[in-house]
Amino acid sequence: MLDQLKIEVCAANRSLVDHDLVTLTWGNVSGIDRQSGRVVIKPSGVDYHDLMPEHMVVVDLDGNRIEGELNPSSDTATHVWLYRNFSAIGGVTHTHSRYATMYSQCRREIPCLGTTHADHFHGPVPVTRPLTESEVAQAYEANTGKVITERFADLDPIAMPAVLVAGHAPFAWGPSAKKSVENAVALEAVAQMTLGCQQIMAGQQDNAVPRLEAYVLEKHYQRKHGPDAYYGQAKSSS
Repeated sequence: MLDQLKIEVCAANRSLVDHDLVTLTWGNVSGIDRQSGRVVIKPSGVDYHDLMPEHMVVVDLDGNRIEGELNPSSDTATHVWLYRNFSAIGGVTHTHSRYATMYSQCRREIPCLGTTHADHFHGPVPVTRPLTESEVAQAYEANTGKVITERFADLDPIAMPAVLVAGHAPFAWGPSAKKSVENAVALEAVAQMTLGCQQIMAGQQDNAVPRLEAYVLEKHYQRKHGPDAYYGQAKSSS
């Protein structure tokens, strides 16, 4: 079942190491087959170097295991919550990458300071509210998804393909498992650059880092993602 998706999700998980987004086994990637409503996700606690497509676990949109001998990621309930509520996404990546996690732990959004950020994220990367004690006790992982979608009540998850979970770490998503990893890579790079800018300005009399002008943000985002986007090469019709 879903052999090609297993291959893609396995490769996406292994790529987390190549992109230096994970320490130990602190991260996971999933992908969804929308036609069947089945999600393929990394097994819990398995080293990335040991992962093979046949190790991937298939679950339904309630998180029930459909196929696979191993336990699915402990974050499975968060992944399936996002798939149920963000109907246009096809892949989810969760990491504890250092810089983005710093912002998550400090409970601070990542402001848009430059065009690198604007190329990937249409505005500041948001942070969720903290989970309550009862939310953690009753259904921690599902409620993690809940606070993410709650934060996105007035945001477009396609234009903003990432979030910082307060006190926890980032989640990113995209049209495929591979694209969700690419967005996690972009998020980590932006977080590192933002921290550097804030450190540079910390010693200045006015230590506020200038935000990118709104019209520049809009130009950079739209030229890559808008209806008249002209970044990159045209897709072949063949």
